[in-house]
Amino acid sequence: MKDFKLFDIYDFLTDDDFIRWVQEAKKEDNEFWNSWLAQHPDKHLTIVEARRILQTLAPRKAAVDDLEKEMEVKKLLGTIGAQPADQPELPVLAISRHKKWWYAAAAVLFIALATTISYFVLTRNATVGKFDYAYVTPSKQLIENVNTSGSSVKLVLPDESIVELGAGSRIAYANNFDSSQTRDVYLLGEATFTVTKNPAHPFRVFANEIVTKVLGTSFTVRSFTKDSIIQVIVRTGKVSVYSQENTSNAETGSPNQLGGIILTFNQELVYKKSNREFKKTLLQNPVVITRDTVDQKIMLYDDAPLEKVFAQLSKIYGINIVYDNDLLKKCTVTADLRSETFYRKLDLICKAIGADYEIIDGQVIIQSNGCDTNLN
Repeated sequence: MKDFKLFDIYDFLTDDDFIRWVQEAKKEDNEFWNSWLAQHPDKHLTIVEARRILQTLAPRKAAVDDLEKEMEVKKLLGTIGAQPADQPELPVLAISRHKKWWYAAAAVLFIALATTISYFVLTRNATVGKFDYAYVTPSKQLIENVNTSGSSVKLVLPDESIVELGAGSRIAYANNFDSSQTRDVYLLGEATFTVTKNPAHPFRVFANEIVTKVLGTSFTVRSFTKDSIIQVIVRTGKVSVYSQENTSNAETGSPNQLGGIILTFNQELVYKKSNREFKKTLLQNPVVITRDTVDQKIMLYDDAPLEKVFAQLSKIYGINIVYDNDLLKKCTVTADLRSETFYRKLDLICKAIGADYEIIDGQVIIQSNGCDTNLN
């Protein structure tokens, strides 16, 4: 049985069931895909893009003969060939069935052309964005530090906050934070901040389209002009992230108040510049909150209730785990999970109870029909 959760855009573009749904829109197909999307909201953008490409490339006649395919591909290649020569080579798809080959090959060329055009549009507009570092900082009286070395450098800000400024990055800030209600810094590139706590004067990092606000914690922001995304990663404590386009300065400057999108330990926010979309998720390798406070015997279980296992896992990593306690109240776990990574722990626990999990909005969502076996 197909596992559509593992599909990327190219997989959908070459899948018979997906193509049939887009082309024929049968009732049973609509019901299946609408239900599937409701269960997998993280795939929504991929599905929308794949549908758009298939609809754009749909042949006008039911059958596309080889000559027509060759002519269309040549035209696309000719168009792309007119772009600058230093663009990356196009990927090649080898697919046997002629319909799949047509959609896949044309889709690759279509995406490559769109990417090429988007690159020049974004590059051209990068110098005039009203939230860009190069646009904002010249009008302010700021100290600027530029890291031209190949490794990160340590800086101390006027409030004693520490900054690890990444290679090829720059940061600007006022000479003295005392005269302002907020402690503002402007970042182009990547930096890790360890902020001195001062709830009365929020610490704000302006990184192109987004602003990250904290009262006192540590976190990392990555926002290079060339990147298609902006990332915020929480190391300790709690931060809030706002869109500069849709948030007032008064809101982000309010003391003792965190709004916007809240991120906590082991969570990450990704902002896609192309569609101004925020997505909150977990780090690829979550770590324990404080190793000194973790009893090494804590995750050694012998017929332990699942509720206890999940409660301890959540506490150790600071990650919310959502599940149906009534449905799983009889489940138990027997295992030594002390040396396993967070996701390996989840895999083993879910295998024991016949469950699956998803990461949605920075939380672990457990899906199961119950259990009757233990992990040995």
